[in-house]
Amino acid sequence: MNERTFDDFDEFATNYRSIHTENLKLSGADSLYFAQHKILQLKQTEEDNGLTLLDVGCGDGAAEIFLNEFFPSWKLEGIDITKQSIAEAQNRKIPAANFQLYNGTEIPFEDNKFDIVFMAAVLHHIDFSLHNIVISEIHRALKPGGRIYIFEHNPLNPFTRYLVKTCPFDKNAKLLSSNYCKQILKEKLFKQIKVKYILFFPRKGLLSKLIWMEEKLGWLPIGGQYFYRAIK
Repeated sequence: MNERTFDDFDEFATNYRSIHTENLKLSGADSLYFAQHKILQLKQTEEDNGLTLLDVGCGDGAAEIFLNEFFPSWKLEGIDITKQSIAEAQNRKIPAANFQLYNGTEIPFEDNKFDIVFMAAVLHHIDFSLHNIVISEIHRALKPGGRIYIFEHNPLNPFTRYLVKTCPFDKNAKLLSSNYCKQILKEKLFKQIKVKYILFFPRKGLLSKLIWMEEKLGWLPIGGQYFYRAIK
């Protein structure tokens, strides 16, 4: 492919979790830990009250494992451009979760359908020229008052940059600054745009004793990842 559009995960889909866990071993936690950690962030602001959620770039459906656990009344839809990843997600047979292939730019649902759109570590795998299209489509698919959650790797964190550099499926990734992400949301007329920085300390070793401090450090822009919550 001469021109980058979406990074190709087909070759990694069947063993994505094992590759990811191997890459993360210095962090002291496995791949599923970090999927769960994101859903626990949602749990701080959302309730289990029968909402509809769209996971854009759902991959193999790991997030849905924990969405179903913590929000069992929610209706879950996952979309991804990688056929094999969708097959892996469907094989999980997660209650209340449906998964389907899409083309990366046109969300295959009607306007104003979803209460929440969740997108975790996806935008850095999409060419910057397509970001406005992707976020516009998300805005269209959200109900008025619906929330978007965007999780991204923080390029200001040196450990994050190392993990991305050494990860086989991140070889073409281009990290987004939190300010860039905020600007896209503002341009698409999202409101109440708030950022939180997360994952400051390793999950093993001496520094892991400081994990309890992370909730107090959400304002500090050196966490391993950050996420935005904004409202349509």
